[in-house]
Amino acid sequence: MDEKKSFDFWYAVNNTDIVLMPGRHLETFGSTVLNYRLISEMMDSVNQIRVREGRIQAHQPHIITPEAYSETILEGFGEQAEQYVNWLKQHERDIRILQYGYTLKQEAFSEHVITDNIQNVVDRIKGEVEAGDDRLTAVVQGVDDPWDVCLVKLFWEVIRQSAAPNIRELQKRRMFEDDGGVPRGVRNEIEAAFQAATKDPSKIEALAHTLQRYSLFDEYEDRFFSLVRGR
Repeated sequence: MDEKKSFDFWYAVNNTDIVLMPGRHLETFGSTVLNYRLISEMMDSVNQIRVREGRIQAHQPHIITPEAYSETILEGFGEQAEQYVNWLKQHERDIRILQYGYTLKQEAFSEHVITDNIQNVVDRIKGEVEAGDDRLTAVVQGVDDPWDVCLVKLFWEVIRQSAAPNIRELQKRRMFEDDGGVPRGVRNEIEAAFQAATKDPSKIEALAHTLQRYSLFDEYEDRFFSLVRGR
């Protein structure tokens, strides 16, 4: 890895402070939209504070096996953020039992600059969020560049907070039980994908990706091509 890029990556990680975590964990059986307010001092400018506001969409967590572990979705994130995620994959194996994908929702993004002391801005925004009723908003103090690394750190901390309750809810529904060498939750997801593709041919490609993601295409190959021929 290029030394300068590595420095930028770790500089951002080490200078990111999650001021206020969301008050709720990620949904176990559906997607979650997290709102964030990211506060950072502008480079080479005294008391110029940039506030970025936006959303991160967290997709429903999937049960996985190590051999089926695939790339995390990083739409909208930059190279530094991708490098950080790759490092996390190598060093945070304890949460690999579930795969969390996420997308930066650019359509909800905005930013503005405030002239003030950064601590004043942080305290004011934290107070505003705490006074509201949105329990899925986080406040982050980070760097101005590469700022998206700060959001990866936020999301990873949200995953840490969510993994245990997500796993408990899946266990309650017996989704980790073995079903022909595959967790029941995976079988259920594949069945749902087949049903969706049967009703809507445009979802056949998504079905194929699901089978490939779990390395189970060979097992379902005959059924898949029977569906394709039927269409």
